[in-house]
Amino acid sequence: MVETNRVQVFVYGAEQVCASCVNLPSSQETAAWLHAALGRKFGDQVEIVYVDIFAPQGEKEEAFARRVIEEDLWYPVVVINDEIVDEGNPKLKKIVQKLEELGLQLVS
Repeated sequence: MVETNRVQVFVYGAEQVCASCVNLPSSQETAAWLHAALGRKFGDQVEIVYVDIFAPQGEKEEAFARRVIEEDLWYPVVVINDEIVDEGNPKLKKIVQKLEELGLQLVS
């Protein structure tokens, strides 16, 4: 059996849509959309982790949530391996490209 990488995709956001993103889906809706879309493309190689920036769980999540607030990042902010991949209105193509760079294989 081939060992596959498993990558966590963090979606940082809040219930309230950011001021610059009024007509876009909420952070929670974006996380659900990514769960479905990336699940179809990569199966169980990807785990989506939604983090509410106003109620983060754990030190790492709390530190990044504070950064989102302090730096006025447009949320949702998509983070893979501690790198911001996209923010505001994340593009699936950019996220897929990053996952492929990390060695994930598309499922057929």
